[in-house]
Amino acid sequence: HCGIFDAAVRYSHQGLFRLGYYFEDLAIGMEAIHEKTVSEADIGDFARVSGDDNPVHMDEEYARTTFFKTRIAHGMLTASFISTILGTKLPGPGCIYLSQTLKFLAPVRIGDTVRALARVTSLDSSKRRARFTCLCDVEGKAVVEGEALVFVPARS
Repeated sequence: HCGIFDAAVRYSHQGLFRLGYYFEDLAIGMEAIHEKTVSEADIGDFARVSGDDNPVHMDEEYARTTFFKTRIAHGMLTASFISTILGTKLPGPGCIYLSQTLKFLAPVRIGDTVRALARVTSLDSSKRRARFTCLCDVEGKAVVEGEALVFVPARS
């Protein structure tokens, strides 16, 4: 149960925008998914933005000498798909990322489709915080897992 039409909508001076779920609308077990096929351009763009130009990401010849045997995506690029869910889908716009744990389990290669999932696991109404279990997989194989904590605005 997660969709753009379930979330709150507000008007700004620039027009209509989606706020996201209010804390009161969340329930344990709610989840959302984001899928992205990682391209060579994505890796290059991430390297430029982050400054992480480690040759395992950027240089095929070098990467062949590693145990990966080919270039791999940045782990943080893969993990950023979790942020996509939290910031745009569940809870969505209006939430504030407080913390994230990550465990990198397997590499993501150019052309892999990453499926990121975030699921509500606990709710703290006194602090309006939601905890999520997070998982990224490629063809059913876990590549990143972790836990996120976000602040979620209340309805009133």
